[in-house]
Order: sequence, then structure tokens, then C-alpha cells
Amino acid sequence: MADLRDQETPYLPPTAHREPTAWVGMVVFAGVMLLLMGGFQAIEGLVAIFKDEYYVATESGLVLNVDYTVWGWTHLLLGVIAVLAGIGIFLGQMWARVVGIIIAAVSALANLMFLPAYPVWCTIMIATDVLIIYALSVHGREVRYR
Repeated sequence: MADLRDQETPYLPPTAHREPTAWVGMVVFAGVMLLLMGGFQAIEGLVAIFKDEYYVATESGLVLNVDYTVWGWTHLLLGVIAVLAGIGIFLGQMWARVVGIIIAAVSALANLMFLPAYPVWCTIMIATDVLIIYALSVHGREVRYR
């Protein structure tokens, strides 16, 4: 068993102050992307609610055969929660990191199911969601120490 003194980094008690690394920028990036993703989701939702003939596929061509109004409210709700989580990330809140990861995962799944209706946009949204999940899960705790 290795001796604790052999480790490269010293043990820091939970109350010790830690300096943020350069990766804190990745968390700020995730917060900004959550705000953008939330805004984009809300716009996508509003279009689906008010102008459903805008989309390429018919409702029967979607993965789940539901009305565009249902998809619109789903995307609008995801967007509002994503914006709130993005604001929470800037404030260094742990709940915002958790909600941000969950919302990004749900958003990726929702956009995967909405892919036949708007393929290019949904692909961009899925890529954005993956970046958000990475930034928040790997480097999220560093924003607390700014």
C-alpha cells in the first residue's frame, strides 16, 4: 500500500481553499451554452406551437407520433429550465450543475426524436448538449472557487 507522502499532490481538507485551474473557462462555456441552448429550445418550441407547418416532416414522420404542439411545449419547457440552470451555474450552484447535465441529456434525447422534422438544427443541438454534459461533469466544481 502506498504511503500518502508519496503522492504528488498534498491532501487538502474540505475547508481548504483551492485555486481554480484554467478549466473554469469550460464551466463558464457550459453556462453560456446552456443559456443559448435554452433560448434555442424555447424558439424551437414556440415555432412548433404557433407554426407547425414550418417543419419538414409530417407528424407521422416523427419518432413519436404526437402533435407538434406537444413537441413545442416540451421544447419550451426544456428551454426555460436550461436558462435557469445556466444562471445557476454562473452563481456556482451545485443544483444547477446537476440540473444542467440532466436537461442536456433530456434535450439530446428530445432532439434525437425530433430529428426527422428538422435534421440540421437537431444535430447541432445534440452536439451542444454533449459539450455541456462534458464541461459540467468533468470541470463543474471549479466554478465555485472563482
